[in-house]
Amino acid sequence: MMIDWNAFTPWSALIGGVMIGGAAALFILLNGRIAGISGVLGGLLRAGPGDRGWRLAFLAGLMAAPWLAYGMGYSAPIRIDADAGILILAGLLVGLGTRYAGGCTSGHGVCGLSRLSPRSLVATVCFIGAGMLTVAAARHFLGW
Repeated sequence: MMIDWNAFTPWSALIGGVMIGGAAALFILLNGRIAGISGVLGGLLRAGPGDRGWRLAFLAGLMAAPWLAYGMGYSAPIRIDADAGILILAGLLVGLGTRYAGGCTSGHGVCGLSRLSPRSLVATVCFIGAGMLTVAAARHFLGW
């Protein structure tokens, strides 16, 4: 693997990270809830009438953000090096992993680690380790 130093953008990455962390902090401070996407979506499927509105607004904001950024002139090239079957399999495996871990990377990695949760530390290490093993297997054993 090589890093394209001409395309390396640490400032935009830093700003994005600060925005994600700030949004997660505001969400827990103002709502008392963790900004874990799998929990928000999963809770929507079994939510009571008073619990649906904020979940729908949260998910709508996630879907609207790229379109808003595009409308403001930011456009990143989209490149997907996998066919639909691999993407579906990957999505199912991620969903299965979030069920086993009791949350997703945003819930554990962003919100849980910032709260110094030991459970989130273990889950995040497992997420990263599984991702590394998957990439190694896909590249070196399957030739993808």
